[in-house]
Amino acid sequence: MCGLSGISRAGYYRQWKAGEPKQEDMALRDRLQQLALANRHYGYRRIGVLLRREGWEANHKRVLRLLRNDNLLCLRKKAFIPVTTESRHGWRVWPNLTHGIKTSGINQLWVADITYVRLSEQFVYLAVVLDAHSRRVVGWAVENSLDTTLALRAIWMALIGRKPAPGLIHHSDRGVQYACQQYVDVLQQHGIQISMSRVGNPYDNAKAESFMKTLKQEEINGSQYRDIKHMRRSIRDFFENVYNKERLHSALGYQSPAEFERTIASMEDSTRLVWGKGDTAPLPPHPHPQLQYCP
Repeated sequence: MCGLSGISRAGYYRQWKAGEPKQEDMALRDRLQQLALANRHYGYRRIGVLLRREGWEANHKRVLRLLRNDNLLCLRKKAFIPVTTESRHGWRVWPNLTHGIKTSGINQLWVADITYVRLSEQFVYLAVVLDAHSRRVVGWAVENSLDTTLALRAIWMALIGRKPAPGLIHHSDRGVQYACQQYVDVLQQHGIQISMSRVGNPYDNAKAESFMKTLKQEEINGSQYRDIKHMRRSIRDFFENVYNKERLHSALGYQSPAEFERTIASMEDSTRLVWGKGDTAPLPPHPHPQLQYCP
């Protein structure tokens, strides 16, 4: 084409370099600003994943540079968290069953935790139950006090919604809400194994602690709740429509919990075997144990 038009190749590339890359860069920066404002707590890596899903070619270094130049990097704030765990009680403390465990599917390990939320004129408390494999919120409750009702409402929501098979492990800290007889009875009636963290070791319940940090940064710290009813509606919307369905997790291959569970289900369907000539032949037992222990 350069020969037919009578211009040199060097002249063509000089003209292309002066215009086309700048236009592409401006289009990318425009889309970056839209994504950063719509997902104000996403870092540059998650923003980069969203871009690549839309067909943009931009590595994480370029995304970081453009976000920094436009002052669009997410801001993180370390907040003071008061103590919500009362472990000095007379109830039984159960051993930690999760050390070295690697889950292979959903409803094998649930983790639970409690945090506080400050409203304009009072403190309220939030209990959450999380599926450790998919990071999905399966149960939650908001109450005015730290009594056992708070934790019971959260676990009942999880049990009704997920209907887990016996053998599931429920892991929490040593708080009185999880150690009391009423809560333990509910778990044992459903065939759930009880596990608790060691003394002074927050890493034993790291997934729940990490979730609480995300919840504070991406929902609670940026909201002003009028009262507990307003908070319940906002938290429900965040869990059901944002966190479970849209928020990307690096540990899940940058998928949302709902998307990750759909991927698991589709993989299980694709590997299902049909034995014999008929469609009604029984399937063999699954060769893998429910839980795999890391070496």
